Amino acid sequence: MEEQLASVSFQVPDMTPALPEIFVLTMACVILVVDLFLTDRNRVITYLMSLATLLGAAILTFSLHTGETVLSFDGSFISDSMADVLKFFIYLVCAAVFIYARQYLIDRQLFKGEFYVLGLFGVLGMMVMVSAHSLLTIYLGLELLALCLYAMVALQRDSGIASEAAMKYFVLGALASGLLLYGMSILYGITGSLDIGDIGAYLAAPGSSDNLALMFAVAFVIVGLAFKLGAVPFHMWIPDVYHGASTPVTLYIGSAPKLAAFALVMRLLVEGMEGLHVHWQDMLIVLAVLSMAAGNVIAIAQGNLKRMLAYSTIAHVGYLLLGILTGVTTGYAASMFYVIVYAIMTLGGFGMIILLSRAGFEAENLEDFKGLNERSPWFAAMMAILMFSMAGVPPFLGFWAKFAVLEAVVRADMVWLAVVAVLFAIIGAYYYLRIIKLMYFDKAEETTPLTSGTDMKLVMSVNGLAVLALGIYPSALLALCAGAMATFGG
Repeated sequence: MEEQLASVSFQVPDMTPALPEIFVLTMACVILVVDLFLTDRNRVITYLMSLATLLGAAILTFSLHTGETVLSFDGSFISDSMADVLKFFIYLVCAAVFIYARQYLIDRQLFKGEFYVLGLFGVLGMMVMVSAHSLLTIYLGLELLALCLYAMVALQRDSGIASEAAMKYFVLGALASGLLLYGMSILYGITGSLDIGDIGAYLAAPGSSDNLALMFAVAFVIVGLAFKLGAVPFHMWIPDVYHGASTPVTLYIGSAPKLAAFALVMRLLVEGMEGLHVHWQDMLIVLAVLSMAAGNVIAIAQGNLKRMLAYSTIAHVGYLLLGILTGVTTGYAASMFYVIVYAIMTLGGFGMIILLSRAGFEAENLEDFKGLNERSPWFAAMMAILMFSMAGVPPFLGFWAKFAVLEAVVRADMVWLAVVAVLFAIIGAYYYLRIIKLMYFDKAEETTPLTSGTDMKLVMSVNGLAVLALGIYPSALLALCAGAMATFGG
């Protein structure tokens, strides 16, 4: 026995690829402790430290980027181009969320360290999901993010609507996690491995896909992923959570986690279960068509902008799935491009709601945008850019995102699916253009000047102009996504 123990050597893993995660974890813990000793007047220190954490993580990620695929922690952690690009946009989006949220939280006496600490731990969960190369690591990252989101939704403790939304989110999220975990456990039972690469190799072998239990595994995994993405018919939590949570929390939930969810789908379905593509492709087609149909049609009936954007999110998830279901690298790159564009557009859309809100007034109804051009021509123009982009009108960035996934679908000889997607995009254009009509052609009911801080207005302007600039010159972002996908999976 002693000889056996002596022969077992423990190797310290190379922690270099995980330095950004270690840095974010360390800083989140430091900020948590520092915030305990801060008065409300000095709370801005927590805010600045949180932004510094994201900046530091971005610098570390950029400096460690080599373009090569590196495995660490006994193969459970992967650093590749896709992970680095998605992490960079997660930092960028979350930094903008923190900036947008500051004045809103101050006005409502919610400017507490909890929002920023939970936000940073959520970022850590997203980073782990993006770099996960083991079923265990995937689940750890997913649950870390989910627990942070449940708490953030319930942060407004005096609000009954927020508490109700948090309960719905928690119950349905726990159900989704359970289904996903059950699918993963079946996969582990069949393949005998937690490693994504080993599972992919096992399922790629001839004859391995004939196992009936594997079909159950695929079904459970896809149901769990569809819940997390918010695809129809597993979308019921999205409108209530988006509406019930405070707007900065809705903005956080609706933007960066979608980048991590895309990575989750790529790791599990594409890298892990590519050998079962013929089985999960049909399921994704059904989810995509239902999401595009329900999201775009139901959004038309919404009078609340947050609920409208919630159904818009469901529709966007349908378009996101189009590129993935093609099963080719160009399709994956198109979907990656789409999810990044979606995050940037959502950031601006909810940012405008925060910009128009003030203490005691939530600008979340469509009527609140009436005559915005009279109050602020510049920010009306920013909102118009964002709405045109979401509607897929050229030359804005959203057009190229839809064009990329539709081109991938056509190249995969699924022209009928592309036609269906275009039809629902035309239907969806109505509710986006309706907001532009309200801003430019209706009389303003609200005449109060915009009270947001300079930092908020500056970032909002950059957000809107970025959608226009990247729409005029989309090739750089497209090339970035194509390059990341070219080396995906090793």
